[in-house]
Amino acid sequence: MTRLIFLIFLYFCILFPCLFLAGCIGLGYQVGAKTLFGQDIQTVYVPIFQSDSFNRDLAERLTEAVCKRIESRSSYKVVSRPTADSILEGQIVAQSKGVTIVNNYSDPREIQGMLNIQIKWRDRRNNDLRQFDAIPWHDGSGRASATGYLVPEYGQSELTMEQQQIDNIADQIVGMMEIPW
Repeated sequence: MTRLIFLIFLYFCILFPCLFLAGCIGLGYQVGAKTLFGQDIQTVYVPIFQSDSFNRDLAERLTEAVCKRIESRSSYKVVSRPTADSILEGQIVAQSKGVTIVNNYSDPREIQGMLNIQIKWRDRRNNDLRQFDAIPWHDGSGRASATGYLVPEYGQSELTMEQQQIDNIADQIVGMMEIPW
């Protein structure tokens, strides 16, 4: 009796899922993170983002975060320009911050920062690889924005607020590089 229970357990927990996955693969379905990204592009060149901001090193930090996210979350490899299949260019178009909460003495208790960027992803023949927005901009670029918060009482600084914005935008860009469903 225990042997029969073991065989049923073996069938439903091991053999059935393996047969199911083999059948799905045989029908052309794919499994894993590689299915989210196109197979026609293997490498991406990411030059340092352009910046109109007076904030020092913001463009370099954003470019580094985007490269790390592409490498870790996608099937693409970040390489130098001569060997790249595609180019991902970005520009910081706006950076702002403002006080959202003040105390009775007009001291800021929460500051909100906004970072807006514009991106273009093109192949070697200068064709757009993705339409990032539902209504495309005149130059085929897409926009991404992120909000960060600074609360001085919690020991946060402007750098922590900027890092929140950078991480959020890097995630958005890699998400935009996925194949639409």
